[in-house]
Amino acid sequence: MARRVWRLAPVVVPVLLGIADSVLVNGFELRLELGASVVAATALLLRRRFPLLVYLFTLPGLYIGYIWFAPMIGLYTLAARRPGRARLGVCAVLLIAAHFLPYPISDFEPTHYRENTLVLIDACVTSAGPIAMGLLVRTRRELAVRVEDLTRSLRREDRLLADRVKTTERARLAREMHDVVAHQVSLISLQAGAVQVSTEDEAARAGARTIRELSVRTLEELRHMVGVLRADGGEAAEARGLAPQPDLEELPRLIEMSALDVTYEGGVVAGASGAKTVERAAFRTVQEALTNVRKHAPGAQVRVRVGADGGGERESLRVEIRNGPPDETATAPALPGGGHGLVGLRERAQSLGGTLEARHTADGGFVVRAEFPYGVTANGAG
Repeated sequence: MARRVWRLAPVVVPVLLGIADSVLVNGFELRLELGASVVAATALLLRRRFPLLVYLFTLPGLYIGYIWFAPMIGLYTLAARRPGRARLGVCAVLLIAAHFLPYPISDFEPTHYRENTLVLIDACVTSAGPIAMGLLVRTRRELAVRVEDLTRSLRREDRLLADRVKTTERARLAREMHDVVAHQVSLISLQAGAVQVSTEDEAARAGARTIRELSVRTLEELRHMVGVLRADGGEAAEARGLAPQPDLEELPRLIEMSALDVTYEGGVVAGASGAKTVERAAFRTVQEALTNVRKHAPGAQVRVRVGADGGGERESLRVEIRNGPPDETATAPALPGGGHGLVGLRERAQSLGGTLEARHTADGGFVVRAEFPYGVTANGAG
């Protein structure tokens, strides 16, 4: 209730002041002067919507009824809302004329120079005051808006500066990561090469060859990721092809080198829909799921299924990785983990408009199931 009264006060109070002014000047006797004054005061109800028209309605009240509040409030509103120079100049002249000339006009005495001069000065001040106040209020309002815009701009610049600092720090961390990991992986590759050359065991040589291939592939992907992190605009840099990215064509090779008992069922031709971003997400999903199997379910049997549903814009790519319970006789490798793999996969799927589900199965295994839009809509993302 109090809020409603506070909102209506700026509309009602000027009208009440105008009516009070009319009654004080013209009394309670129903005459033309009182009627013109009350009409002028009542018109102030619409002063915000029609400032010029309302101001013109108040002039007869000033000329006939000798009231002050209604025309001054009307002129103030006009200056605050429609501050055209020519318009304000004409309205000021009209107020001066209505105040200077008596009613009826026959009462005007041109020879009363001193009195006429004082009345003219009073009329000029009466018209200049509301105009100055209205322009001041409008200027203050515009300054407040500009200050608010400036504050938003400064906040935006602060955010951009913070993002730039983060980008710089990310690039520094990327360089350090590249130096450390590349050094270690290079040592692994060299050791595997030494084993491959020195050993006579064919199985050991095949294993060493696989380690070298994985090391080279890891270095290639590491260089690509570091390049994306260091580039301005990672997506643009990726689109320029800093390094070839894995897609569905690489899945058989990934499964072959996983050293797991995997059955692969692929029902999608790689690149058929051109959505490389979706295929890359599907590859990473399988890669992360196989890594989790190697960590938490050694010796388990794994089934990887990749297929497509629907067609056209409604086509979707389905990826399912299901593993059984771990082999009790197998030794789990002591591989480090951050616990963010599935979270990252879920966020990646959601960013592409897809979904990802990961849960335990009744037989003690685990299943990861993802679905991505793979039709015309997804092509733009590729």
